[in-house]
Amino acid sequence: MVAYKALKALANTEMTLFAQDLELRYLWLFNAEGSWLADAKTGDSDHDFLPVPAAEKAKAIKSEILKSGAPVRFELPILSGDNGRWFDVRVDVDRNDEGEIIGLIGTSVEITDQKRREDTLKTLLREVAHRSKNLLAIIQSLASQTARHSVTVPEFLVRFRGRIQSLASSQDIVTDTDWRGADLFSLVTMQVERYAPDGMDQIRFEGVDVYLSPTAALHVGLALHELAVNAASYGSLSVPGGRIAIASTLETKEGQTSLILRWQESNGPRVRVDYDPRFGTSTLERIVPNSVGGEARLEYRPDGIQYWLRVPRNQFELVDD
Repeated sequence: MVAYKALKALANTEMTLFAQDLELRYLWLFNAEGSWLADAKTGDSDHDFLPVPAAEKAKAIKSEILKSGAPVRFELPILSGDNGRWFDVRVDVDRNDEGEIIGLIGTSVEITDQKRREDTLKTLLREVAHRSKNLLAIIQSLASQTARHSVTVPEFLVRFRGRIQSLASSQDIVTDTDWRGADLFSLVTMQVERYAPDGMDQIRFEGVDVYLSPTAALHVGLALHELAVNAASYGSLSVPGGRIAIASTLETKEGQTSLILRWQESNGPRVRVDYDPRFGTSTLERIVPNSVGGEARLEYRPDGIQYWLRVPRNQFELVDD
């Protein structure tokens, strides 16, 4: 009666029970429907219904159990094309009243969902590690560039903190979109508006909005930060009535589409030819374009600074895609 009730309870679970003889032929199966033993019949061996790799693995492990007499737990993958199922199998020897080994008894539970979650987690951890290394490399480069063009420690700290805050702000947008990237309009608002006394009233953004890749988002955000800080200190955002026009367009040449981002200042102080080299020239002209695989041009025109950046197609996607 107890055994009957136990089997009835097990029938409502995903656990399969089985027994095999010394030749590894199945003697009986219980609750096998839906498991890797669903096609097995009494008298079959694993090679009669399993793919060869899975059958070979099961036979090798079970043969060793018969020799050692020790119970074993193992994972059995049943792979088919791009799909696969995984099972947690536990096997022990079956003994008669005299203690002699007469075969095997075992259980099996499907763990496919668990394995897929584990694989997803591993992929995410690798991605986080990769992005962390990239972010550390960016910070190291910023620290070197900032130190090279800073005269005093307080100056270095102010400039470096601003750049780190810029990265953090861009990173927030990227994280909020589940690492899809950052839309360009949000990036402009986040990085530039804080430096404009009249907010976005002094800034005009026109053109196509795109999702920049995480890498492009960090570096384009950094470029916008450098331009905004300079504009607030010496350019159009440092005087009443100053204006900044930011335009984004798609350009196709030789079958390759790129995003063209333009920054144009107006109504600000007359730009000096002997500009301050501590302004993030290397960031704008080298670090940012090199990091996204594009090009950049920075011009010091009398009526205001102009900046041009080309971002290749593999670094962005259209918002409506």
